[in-house]
Amino acid sequence: MTIHLPQGPYTPRATPLDLAPGAPAPTSRTVFSAAHVVADPYADISPDDPAAVDWDSTLAFRRHLWAHGLGVAEAMDTAQRGMGLDWAGAAELIRRSAAEAKAVGGRIACGVGTDQLPADGTPALAEVIAAYEEQLALAEEHGARPILMASRALVRAARGPEDYLTTYAHLLRQASEPVILHWLGPMFDPALEGYWGSADLDEATDTFLKVIAEHPDKVDGIKISLLDAAREIDVRRRLPGGVRCYTGDDFHYPELIAGDERGFSHALLGIFDPLGPLAAHAVRVLDTGDVDGFRALLDPTVELSRHLFRPPTRFYKTGVVFLAWLSGHQDHFTMVGGLQSARSLSHLAKAYELADGLGLFPDPELAEHRMRSLLTVHGGAR
Repeated sequence: MTIHLPQGPYTPRATPLDLAPGAPAPTSRTVFSAAHVVADPYADISPDDPAAVDWDSTLAFRRHLWAHGLGVAEAMDTAQRGMGLDWAGAAELIRRSAAEAKAVGGRIACGVGTDQLPADGTPALAEVIAAYEEQLALAEEHGARPILMASRALVRAARGPEDYLTTYAHLLRQASEPVILHWLGPMFDPALEGYWGSADLDEATDTFLKVIAEHPDKVDGIKISLLDAAREIDVRRRLPGGVRCYTGDDFHYPELIAGDERGFSHALLGIFDPLGPLAAHAVRVLDTGDVDGFRALLDPTVELSRHLFRPPTRFYKTGVVFLAWLSGHQDHFTMVGGLQSARSLSHLAKAYELADGLGLFPDPELAEHRMRSLLTVHGGAR
């Protein structure tokens, strides 16, 4: 039956992809999905209050990702760090998810930042380091690989590249095991403009690589989220041996993961939240050496990813949670901080059409019913 979307009539797909859980983890690439959090829709709170999280549904979604062989990158940008989820909520998320990972044997890495500091003002560099230390200790205490996230507070505190070198050197010396470094571009968070001490990306890249070169034994890998494939390829070719490059490029991930004769990227991606089962299956095809088969599976997903991550890119989380609702992973389309209002009905309807066309919805009839319900709420159902 045709559904009338804002962009025009659409006939939903009848059958989904057949991607059952229980397959082994990919072996040729290390693959993490940055996972979203599920809000408690019945909590009587305002957007300025601490997040109310539906812990059962949040952890169930992580079990879904692990069941398909993916690792979980926890308490990252996709989980609305700095956009509704404060440090207290993130700390609880890390504790609960790390315990769940241990119980099911899932791979987990957790975001470590400085978001317990005030959101305004200029902190001292020592305060930034102390905040990082607190979060690093929590991640290590619970057995999760730390991901040193880019810090808004460090942008305000640092006077230049040397302060970044000082901060990261201090943290890497303290880390008990190798960590993942994270460079999140201003398209994801405008407050991170000029990270690594310069708005010139070449200069920032040199500083970033200097941190790694001085502490290669303490760096498992780097996650680059700049939506710049050429820069990522340049960086990964300059990495010391044994240091992974994790792509965070939600525009060019198939080609970056496939790689070339000089190397490839692993993955730590927000788009692998809605693409989880398909992404894991595609990388298992790549494990066999079938690059063409891998690209045939993942290349068609790029249009959906580019749609979800279009500017303002930081609101991609709205589309991610919307697709989780349509897929039946949660019973509502409510987000931490009220962020479900951050994208238009037209944007969401196009996301539905693209995701359905890919066969991503386990129950297409449920997805169609929920899409019609949303259209009705907006007064646009036909």
